[in-house]
Amino acid sequence: MNHMDNSPSPARWFRVLKRSMTGESRSRKPSTFSLCEEILKTLRESFSSGRTRPYSFRISQLEAILEMLEKHEMEIVGALEKDMSRPKFETVFCEITMIKNEALYAIKNLESWMQHEPVKKNMISFLDNCFVRKEPVGVVLVIGGSSFPVQLSLIPVIGAVAAGNCVILKPSETSSHIMDLLHTIFPLYLDNSCYHLLSGGHIELLEILENKFDYIFYTGCTMTGRQVMQAAAKHITPVSLVLGGKNPCYVDKTCDLPQAARRIAWARFMNAGQNSMAPEYILCHPETRDNLIHALGCCVQEFYGNNPKESLHYGRIASIEQYKKVKDFLCCGHVAFGGETDDGERYIAPTVLTNVKESDPVMQQEILGPVLPVLTIQTLEEAIDLINKKGRPLAIYVYSDNPQVICEIMERTCSGSFCSNDSMIQSLYTGLPCGGIGNSGVGIYGGKYSFDTFSHSRACLLRSNAVECITYLRYPPYAEKQLMLLKWASTLSKKNTWCQIL
Repeated sequence: MNHMDNSPSPARWFRVLKRSMTGESRSRKPSTFSLCEEILKTLRESFSSGRTRPYSFRISQLEAILEMLEKHEMEIVGALEKDMSRPKFETVFCEITMIKNEALYAIKNLESWMQHEPVKKNMISFLDNCFVRKEPVGVVLVIGGSSFPVQLSLIPVIGAVAAGNCVILKPSETSSHIMDLLHTIFPLYLDNSCYHLLSGGHIELLEILENKFDYIFYTGCTMTGRQVMQAAAKHITPVSLVLGGKNPCYVDKTCDLPQAARRIAWARFMNAGQNSMAPEYILCHPETRDNLIHALGCCVQEFYGNNPKESLHYGRIASIEQYKKVKDFLCCGHVAFGGETDDGERYIAPTVLTNVKESDPVMQQEILGPVLPVLTIQTLEEAIDLINKKGRPLAIYVYSDNPQVICEIMERTCSGSFCSNDSMIQSLYTGLPCGGIGNSGVGIYGGKYSFDTFSHSRACLLRSNAVECITYLRYPPYAEKQLMLLKWASTLSKKNTWCQIL
């Protein structure tokens, strides 16, 4: 466990910010901008001192994150149960275990990630030492998402810590209990002179973004993602954006329908549908539709019983704003099953919609709730055209026993990730990158990809003084013979030669 020496206390910053948000001590409250500015000053001093760069320091902080999760697992489970009625199973499996695996993977591989990467050489550089050095970018801002508020905050933080950066973390304000818990435990385990946690809503986020960071990592909606990118552009700050989208799910006639329904229903309805990686809509053939809907209904009954509202295994929407948005989607098309709501509990039953139009709001916006539209298409070609027309999603899912169908969709579409015969499971693999493309985001993270995201690849050339016999050829006065010799010495061969692999 790491304790502060004489650095400013994040707990004190949080109390000051909390007073400012609740209207206390108005005469002396700092703005979120100035509060962040003070914290940034401390973090920049720590980074400039080289505190975060040593391998031993990075490992100690990654181990501290593991210790924090292990000691406070039940508190995290309890906080998310209060915020979202989230079952313990989903929190442990999709939040805590994923974060632990990410930290353990980084601890195991960090030494090799930090090694210099050699590059190929030609005759001019064969006596030189040429390599790429992975260096931390500086002080980074991580803005966590709301659907999995612990995982979407701490997994990017793990990458930033592994890469040797200082971090300001702003978790989602949607889940108040988990945010308060993180504010309590985060400073108890990580070095307070290098890592800070800030709270606040959308207005406070915009104030935080007025400051200059060396990298910004954001998970959330497209609208706020644009604001993050605009704010970053003022300071020419690089960004990673993990946004939502409309993840299509093509169900082929050849697939195992009961198995496909079980896997789709799990991904769409777990966490009450609050998952950007879940299938957003199904594309299937008319002759398959009714059997698929029946199978989905059977899965919901198997998972949550006759009344999901009474199930201990089914959660609630995290915020009233998101609840109202998802509830409005129920007016689109026809409710095949589900559709029940409870405003007081922010409860929406697992719901499947049919007769939905492409122009309906449920097909234009990310759902982030337990609602699944089913559209019918006549051919595979029509399905591919519709997928491509709706932009590049975070994920594409295909259920088929025909490898040619899977390959056809994978080759002719573009998405952040692709998965056949399952849903969402690709995000659990530490070795696979996570991220979007186009409207679904910018940049990737996860495992080594997180380390690379928060690192600067610095080109390094340590020149030898013994090569003047070659370098003199570049000096004026020029001659044709010099040019021919330089071309020969500097041109890479199509085949590997001894001078290229030195």
